[in-house]
Amino acid sequence: MSQQKIQFYDRPAGGWGALKSVAQQLLQQHIPFKGARTLLSANQPDGFDCPGCAWPDREHASTFEFCENGVKAVAAEATRARATPEFFAAHTVRELWARTDHELEAQGRLTHPLAYDPSSDRYLPIEWDQAFALIARQLRALPDPDQAIFYTSGRTSNEAAFLYQLFVRHYGTNNFPDCSNMCHEPSGTGMKQSLGVGKGTVTLEDFEQADAIFIFGQNPGTNHPRMLGELRQAARRGAAIVAFNPLKERGLERFADPQSPVEMLSLGATRISSDYFQVSTGGDLAALIGIIKHVLERDAQALAAGRARLIDTAFIAEHTTGFDAFAAGILQEDWETIEAESGLSQAQLRRAGDIYLQAGRVIACWGMGITQHKHSVATIRMIVNLLLLRGNIGRPGAGACPVRGHSNVQGDRTMGIYEKPAPAFLDRMEQVFGVPMPRREGYDTIGAIEAMHDGRAKVFFAMGGNFAMAAPDTGATWQALRNCELTVHVATKLNRSHLVHGRQALILPCLGRTEIDMQEGGPQGVTVEDSMSMVHISAGINPPASPQLLSEPAIVARLAAATLPDSPVPWLWLVQDYARIRELIEKVFDDFAGFNEKIAVPGGFRLRNTASERIWQTPSGKAQFLAAGVPRDLPIHQARRHSGQRVFNLSTVRSHDQYNTTVYGLNDRYRGVYGQRRVVFAHAQDLAELGLRDGQWVDLLGADGQRRAERFRLVAYDIPRGCLAGYYPETNPLVPLDSYADQARTPTSKSIPVILVPHGAGAGSAEVPATRGETEPAGADVPA
Repeated sequence: MSQQKIQFYDRPAGGWGALKSVAQQLLQQHIPFKGARTLLSANQPDGFDCPGCAWPDREHASTFEFCENGVKAVAAEATRARATPEFFAAHTVRELWARTDHELEAQGRLTHPLAYDPSSDRYLPIEWDQAFALIARQLRALPDPDQAIFYTSGRTSNEAAFLYQLFVRHYGTNNFPDCSNMCHEPSGTGMKQSLGVGKGTVTLEDFEQADAIFIFGQNPGTNHPRMLGELRQAARRGAAIVAFNPLKERGLERFADPQSPVEMLSLGATRISSDYFQVSTGGDLAALIGIIKHVLERDAQALAAGRARLIDTAFIAEHTTGFDAFAAGILQEDWETIEAESGLSQAQLRRAGDIYLQAGRVIACWGMGITQHKHSVATIRMIVNLLLLRGNIGRPGAGACPVRGHSNVQGDRTMGIYEKPAPAFLDRMEQVFGVPMPRREGYDTIGAIEAMHDGRAKVFFAMGGNFAMAAPDTGATWQALRNCELTVHVATKLNRSHLVHGRQALILPCLGRTEIDMQEGGPQGVTVEDSMSMVHISAGINPPASPQLLSEPAIVARLAAATLPDSPVPWLWLVQDYARIRELIEKVFDDFAGFNEKIAVPGGFRLRNTASERIWQTPSGKAQFLAAGVPRDLPIHQARRHSGQRVFNLSTVRSHDQYNTTVYGLNDRYRGVYGQRRVVFAHAQDLAELGLRDGQWVDLLGADGQRRAERFRLVAYDIPRGCLAGYYPETNPLVPLDSYADQARTPTSKSIPVILVPHGAGAGSAEVPATRGETEPAGADVPA
């Protein structure tokens, strides 16, 4: 374990630091040779798709198509460590609970299916057939299929996701909470309203032609490191890269490409952002309104002077609706309010507006720094409005680019993992399979937690993920899971969710993305869809971690066969050869016609995106300018009005040594944090005004007085005044279950009103349940 310290990191992102980290990861997992060999097959035509992020592959054929964090994901999966039945026999669940999330992850790959034994408080081995029979009995015993919840992680393949949604709907429910509900749901919602499609409109080739790339609420250096290669190339050819982010993130400042001999040998780097605007947390919508106001004002000046218009009036007239009302609303916004809410000066926003006006082709990218706010849908629609002003949708070098997380989170939604399915989709499913499909909308993530919490849902089945730690309002989520009659987790490694269990509980170990999937028809490949709608095949190269492991499609098929014995769907036959599943997919989805033939081509194929063709599948048949004003009544506004104390806006962030809830290590190299995770970043002047100091231990109190997260070390950092940042999931207990994005219900994990107090001050209040350090669980948080 690294020594605990805070030490400024003055090097660029990537470079020798990344190469050192790669070597450390392989050695830590005791796979220096196996790991290196495995990495050579990452993102290759005859290899596997990286189980990390959803950033696309440039040619799907270069020798090295992996990044530092991809190495962490691959090494963690290919590790020599094993969590065997002997390990579980030696440790009660209560004992395992005292371990940190990092320590649970480090136990290695699960090797056998396990069932919880309440008499010994241990997980014990169970035969696969017994496990499926147990789940089937529980599901068939429910008086209403809507009492079962079926969660999906973004790593689930297209084939597994398609079978999964078919099984669950055949069973009788649309209860499909998924990780999209917690991250990019607002992207799909907002873009669908504005453009008629819920996916990004760009390809990697567009990055080669863009004159400017605007990046909102994203930290690619940690969350999508391979994106830095595209940004580096764009910067080197002179494209403007404009970043909007509260924290200064090294990957948006400087990057040394580990594949560049010149930069590596010279210790050089490429400047990434030409302009870096540290917007206040949640202030992006106000900033966008300011930029658009500048563009409209300059256009009006050009019109008055008889010069060429600065907005694309021909595109607006032919392809959009709602412009006049939208523009009038923007021009009515006053600069003083825009400055106050964005945290940026009028001069800064006009500078950003001028960059936009000077660029012929513009791409706008965004991440979860945009999507996890109450006003996230409005912000995404405003990003689209900015692009529409100058026709930056549906032409080369321009477009909208929501950068998603897990490697198949977009594909799972394409396959039908959605709690609100379209009637036309259900009609086609009934036509193809001859069984009735449920028409009631199901539970999303928030709704699923509420249903389990109040007893309306009794069974929770998770296809991957770490739901107990990913979801908001940790205390409420844990209680909801413990209320269940049965909890089931399909997983590759042990995590906290397996310890937050129902009356009965199962852990079902599955193959990883890097492993050979051998079925009756021979070795199988699965497909995934990246952030830019490219679909390609993935096939593992390593022997399975245990002969007991099943693939995700096989788990779904065997569970479906056990639960629905009279089903006309030939479940077990389908998983003998996954090409059969793909044949069914193309019967349901027209865009997948010729599926098996298309994925035989290296690199796969791109799904159609009508917005990129300037075909608008909206009610008006045109792209929509959708208005929104500068927010003035968000949770942070309400808290500051009613609290007698200084209220900060807390944003949850990932460290460099984690991916979503998976903690690979305790370092956050680019932010200078080593050997620890319970830190909170704050502006030095804010600390001084409160009489606090850098390095002091504090507690975070929810401004509503209902939540408390204890013992965080203050780190003075370059962050806007009034804003804080802390690691997820340690700060998740502070996110109220009922605080979510308008229209999309994504938890507001990037804008949490909190109060800072010295550690222990006011502790013990019955009204404020506390969550302590990972190794010091509060009594109320220990498994029952």
